[in-house]
Amino acid sequence: MLIVEKSGGMGEFVTIQSALDWLESHPREERQIRVCPGVYEEWVTVRVNGVTIAGVGAAETENTKITSSRKAWEILADGRKRGTFHTYTCLVDAADVTFRNLTIENGAGPGTRVGQAIALYADGDRFSCVGCRLLGWQDTLFTAPLPPKEIEKDGFVGPKQYAPRTPTRQYYRDCYIEGEVDFVFGGATAYFENCIFFSKDVDREIRGYVTAASTPEGQRFGYVMADCRFESNCPPHTVFLGRPWREYAQVVLLNCAIGPHICPEGWDDWNKPGTHDTSFFAEYACTGPGAAQSSRPHWVHTLSETDAVGYDRAVVLAGTDGWDPCKTMKMTEKGTSFTC
Repeated sequence: MLIVEKSGGMGEFVTIQSALDWLESHPREERQIRVCPGVYEEWVTVRVNGVTIAGVGAAETENTKITSSRKAWEILADGRKRGTFHTYTCLVDAADVTFRNLTIENGAGPGTRVGQAIALYADGDRFSCVGCRLLGWQDTLFTAPLPPKEIEKDGFVGPKQYAPRTPTRQYYRDCYIEGEVDFVFGGATAYFENCIFFSKDVDREIRGYVTAASTPEGQRFGYVMADCRFESNCPPHTVFLGRPWREYAQVVLLNCAIGPHICPEGWDDWNKPGTHDTSFFAEYACTGPGAAQSSRPHWVHTLSETDAVGYDRAVVLAGTDGWDPCKTMKMTEKGTSFTC
C-alpha cells in the first residue's frame, strides 16, 4: 500500500499524482493508494489499471479533497479558450479503477461566469466510485465516452478528442454529486445507487438540469439511478431531471425521492422534438413532490414492476464478462484497514 500525506510527515508521497506516477513505472500486484486527510491542490490523471485510491474512512471524506479551478472560458496563451474537456480535476483513463471516500472538486464557480468546469472525467471500463463527494457547478461529472462527433468546431478538444469511443461501465454508490447545468453528462452505462444529486441555485428562470446523457445509438443502457435522492436549494419547479445531449439519451429512475425543485414536466427535450422517438427517459415508483407522473410529457415512460426488474444493477453492468462491482470491492477490501 502506498500512503499519500500532504505534509510528508508519515506518507511516502506528498501528492496523489506522484504516487500514481510511481505505480506506473513500478508495476506491482497490489495497487492500493491511501490518502490522508488534507486539501490536495493538483490535477490527477489515473493511467494505472486496477488501482484503488481511497481516503482513510467515510468520516474523513469531506476533509480529503482533491481540488482545482480550471474553467472552459479561460483564455490560454495561444488566445484560445481552454474548453470543457481540459478543465477536469481528476481524469480516469484506465480500467478497473476504484475511488473511495474522496472529495473531488472543481471550484471554478458558476457556469454563467466561467463556463463548464469538470471535477471528475471518468473514462475507463469497470470504474467504481463509492462514498465520494463530487463538487462543482456546470458539467461536474463526465461519464465517457464522448459522442462520435462534435456539434461545434473544437468542442471536444481535450485528452480523448481523437481516441476511439470505447464503451464504459461505471458504478456510483453512496455518493453526493452537486452542480447546476448538465452536472452528470456523457455516454457511459452508469449505475447510481443511493446517491444524492444536489442542484445548486443560480439566478435565472430555469436553474438547471441534472443529467445530459449522450448514450450511443444501439447501447442497451445509459444512466440508471436507483434509490437516489434529488435535492436542491433552488425554488420549486425550476430544475429539470435531464435533457438529451445526443439523440439516443437514456436515463431511468427507480425508487427515487424527487424534491419540489423539479419541474412538473420532469424532462426537457432541448428543443429537439425528434428525440421524443429516439431517447428513453423513464421512471418507476418514484416519490416526493417532484415525482408528478401525471404532468410528464407523452414521451416520458412509466415503467411497470416487470420492466423495472430489467434495470437491476447486475443486469445493467454485467456486460460480456459478468462484472459485479459489489463482489469485486468485497474481494479487494480485505486487509486494507488504515489509519493516519
